[in-house]
Amino acid sequence: MFHPIAPRPSRRETLKVIAGLTACAALPAVSRAGTAVPEPIGDVARRAGILFGTSIADDTLDRPGQAELYRRHARIFTADWALKFNTLRPAPDVFDTRYADRLLGFSDDAGIPMRGHTLAWNEMKPDWLVAMSTAERAAFLDRHVDETAGRYAGRLHSWDVVNEPFWPGHGLPGGWRDGPWTATFGTDYPVRAFKRAAAADPGCKLVLNEAHTEQWTDTGAGIRAGLLSLVDRLQDAGCRLDAVGLQGHLQPQWPYDDQGFVEFLWRLAEKGVDIYLTELDVNDERYPDDPLIRDAAVADRYEAFLGAVLKVPAVKTVITWQLTDAATFYIDAWKQTHPGVTTRAPRPLPFDAQMQPKAGYDAIVAAFRDRRPA
Repeated sequence: MFHPIAPRPSRRETLKVIAGLTACAALPAVSRAGTAVPEPIGDVARRAGILFGTSIADDTLDRPGQAELYRRHARIFTADWALKFNTLRPAPDVFDTRYADRLLGFSDDAGIPMRGHTLAWNEMKPDWLVAMSTAERAAFLDRHVDETAGRYAGRLHSWDVVNEPFWPGHGLPGGWRDGPWTATFGTDYPVRAFKRAAAADPGCKLVLNEAHTEQWTDTGAGIRAGLLSLVDRLQDAGCRLDAVGLQGHLQPQWPYDDQGFVEFLWRLAEKGVDIYLTELDVNDERYPDDPLIRDAAVADRYEAFLGAVLKVPAVKTVITWQLTDAATFYIDAWKQTHPGVTTRAPRPLPFDAQMQPKAGYDAIVAAFRDRRPA
């Protein structure tokens, strides 16, 4: 059922007002949507021609309220960690699909498609893999792609075949990320992985996924340049490349230029690929402690970013990295950087830890409502 949202002040106005209301500092953050049952984000996005979803982990299925929230609002899932190399391959002779199979059962029952994440990522490097010879690692990549994509053939919407191929901080020529696959194949491993994935699951969409492209720094510029070049290389090699995934972990402490990022999206679109936003959230670590002010700032960032990128017709999918603050990976990051500090929990997502909508929900919904379908 549609639940209308009444007009209300902008988030910028809210920020100014809340900043002066020190007496409200102890109040819990609440949604400005003003409704106990907000309209599913997935329905609003669909009317805008966008497929909206969230990542999901196995533990969500043990939390009925969270599982229902994800089922209600998402129209596509991404497997959070269940299909990553370290989960599936704790040892060279083990192929542990328990968590992935359970997630696929949930998504099948819900009628919500699942994305696979990810087949070849240099940061997944267990000691036993690193200890192998070059020839052994080469054979193992082939085996992993063949077995994993083959096992789930016909059941997944898409695969992030190669994840985060670039990281200039490793100092390799071209800004490539170092790791077992680069050490084994050099810069040829993406072509190899894409061709084997296409053979193992011909009907699945194949995606090249990358991080930090929205970051307006030398690192971001290097990754954007490398990614454009890699798309050309994959296409020239005859690989099927259906989409490029851009993660979108928005970091307000770093410089950004949303319009510059849109120009980059247009350059990708000219190559004939769809664009997915695959891991969207807003890191609120540098925002004020007050949850109302912080939620408004997070929402403001969602609004500006989505308002810009949704103008590009090639953007077809938007996926948040989890949907509720209770499940964000920033919780672990906060604990590591602020040991013993328990009074401030991260709030980077559209729903709080009690599964209630926040200002970020309003901002995301408003961005989809403002977008006209291509």
